Amino acid sequence: MKKVLIFGVGGFVGSYISREFLDHGYEVYGSDKVKNSMLPKTVCFKNADLLNFSSVEELIAEVNPAIIINLAAVSSVGISWKIPQMTISVNVVGALNILEAAKKTNCKAKIMFVGSSEEYAKTDNVIDEGCELDANNPYGISKIAQEYFAKLYKKQYGMKIYYARSFNHTGVGQKDSFVLSSWCKQVAEIDKSGKAGKIQVGNLAVQRDFSHVKDIVRAYRMIVESDNSEKIYNIGSGKAHRLDKILQYIIHLSNQKITIEVDPSRIRPSDQPIICCDHSLITKELGWKPEYSVFDALKEMFNEYKK
Repeated sequence: MKKVLIFGVGGFVGSYISREFLDHGYEVYGSDKVKNSMLPKTVCFKNADLLNFSSVEELIAEVNPAIIINLAAVSSVGISWKIPQMTISVNVVGALNILEAAKKTNCKAKIMFVGSSEEYAKTDNVIDEGCELDANNPYGISKIAQEYFAKLYKKQYGMKIYYARSFNHTGVGQKDSFVLSSWCKQVAEIDKSGKAGKIQVGNLAVQRDFSHVKDIVRAYRMIVESDNSEKIYNIGSGKAHRLDKILQYIIHLSNQKITIEVDPSRIRPSDQPIICCDHSLITKELGWKPEYSVFDALKEMFNEYKK
């Protein structure tokens, strides 16, 4: 049975990708500072700090995995503005620790890093993999740096390194510091109260491409299982929704009267008007396409918060 080692398994995506690999016959090892309560019990969890090189090196040597996936990241654009130093440390130095540890231990694993749509330059057009990289926030810049180091190690040391640029994704278990999870939580709390309420929001005029997290982790598995590590794939739904329309959908899940109030602190210093994914490359080459919509995820999240 092949082993997969997932760094950052304690985060939102960790439990989903663990199930994805378990369901496809892998032995799954997960590493993080804290164990996620949603993590399947059959995952072999190991406490490790990605910024501690010795810890990373020892873990890779111990597990000797066939696949390594790095999900560990400061993954919120908003938070990256508040802690840019930590964003670079975790997203770039953490990735380098994995690369160096794999090289030093002579580990022959396929290694996958996860990039972001935030790497791309501002554009009103649908984004494909050939679009210019020119991030306008600390998170996006950190992901570009991670990608360049992945390319360097692949070229210099012949390592099999895979890279994907995923667009926004959501689902049950995502922190409420992210916009859709925050809205679902606020609306569910108002609904449970049995009386009218007010919801705090940021910029509603932008359009975003949101995927269900289950579609995203399926794409990660399909990419790292493929033979060609030279391609970089976009992963997204291919549909951009206005945030005000998404908010109205969430509000309509409640039976209570809800008013909307803009909170200036929730508006980012730099916000791209529209972000939409062209996923035609991964669809054509690997046969991946979305099986869920963002509205499936929203309903699941709202119901979970109501519990």
